[in-house]
Formats: sequence, C-alpha cells, structure tokens
Amino acid sequence: MTVPSTARAGLVPAGDAVPLLEGPLGALLLAGRDDTAGGPAFVVHDLAPRALGSPVHTHTHEDEWSFVLSGAVGVEIGGRSSIAWAGDLVLKPRGVPHAFWNAGDEPARLLEVITPGGFEQYFAALGEVLAVDGPPDLDRLAEVAARFDLEVDPTSVPRLAQTHGLVLA
Repeated sequence: MTVPSTARAGLVPAGDAVPLLEGPLGALLLAGRDDTAGGPAFVVHDLAPRALGSPVHTHTHEDEWSFVLSGAVGVEIGGRSSIAWAGDLVLKPRGVPHAFWNAGDEPARLLEVITPGGFEQYFAALGEVLAVDGPPDLDRLAEVAARFDLEVDPTSVPRLAQTHGLVLA
C-alpha cells in the first residue's frame, strides 16, 4: 500500500520562483519545506561578479548542497578554498564552517538544496534587514542569524575580500 504524500506535485515554472533576497546575492525560492512536506528547500542564488555570498558561517541544523549552474563560485569549507565551476557540486554539511562568493567577473548562479527545509525563511528575514537604506544593522543581522541557529563570523569578511578580490556592497 502506498502512503499518500503531502508534498506538492507539479511543475514550478521559473517565473513562479518567490524572490526572498535581492542585491549582490539574490535568493529565489523554488520550493520550501511546506512544498516538500518537511523535506529539503530548493533555492536559486544569483551572485553579482566578485560578490561575497556569505562570510564564514556554520549551520547547526542544515546540510547544504550547491550545484553551480553558471559562472565560477569560490568556496571555503573547513578552512580550505576551492573554485566550483558550472556542473560542479559543493557539499556543505552542518557543523562545518563555510563561505561562498562569485570568483569571476561574470554573474554566477547556483541551485542550493537545503535539508531539512525551513532555512529558506532565513533569506526572507535577511532580505528585510538588508532592504533598509544605508549600511546593514549588524545587531539585526546577528538576531536573524541567532533565530536560525546560524553561527556567523563577520571578522572573515575583510580576509575573504582581500584574498579573493571581492567587491563589498
């Protein structure tokens, strides 16, 4: 006997993706925890040339898999840096510090699979903080990270920018 699934069935056209975050790092939600019945979330990230996607951070609850769709995506995982090209898969398990950025002079795009789902709401909350004009409110950013049990190392930003020639917005 087949147990019926509560996951949504069907096609998610590209135009139906829900924008969660705009700017040098974009986040488009294709399917979240509610769509996958508690399964993974599927998020597309667009990265501007030489943009930092995220400083070094560590997830408490989530594993992430990033499939590079286009461009060159730099990653630092557990202190080691690499460049992932279109067609490469990057594995970022929970508990392992990691960062990512656009390592090239052209836009980059990646599909992120995050399990368990729910972390997609972090990008929505981040978007609310970053939507305010002026420099980001560091206290609010820390509050958002804490809400999702995400440990962020803001001191990694200058090092990553200098080492990898990144443009900070």
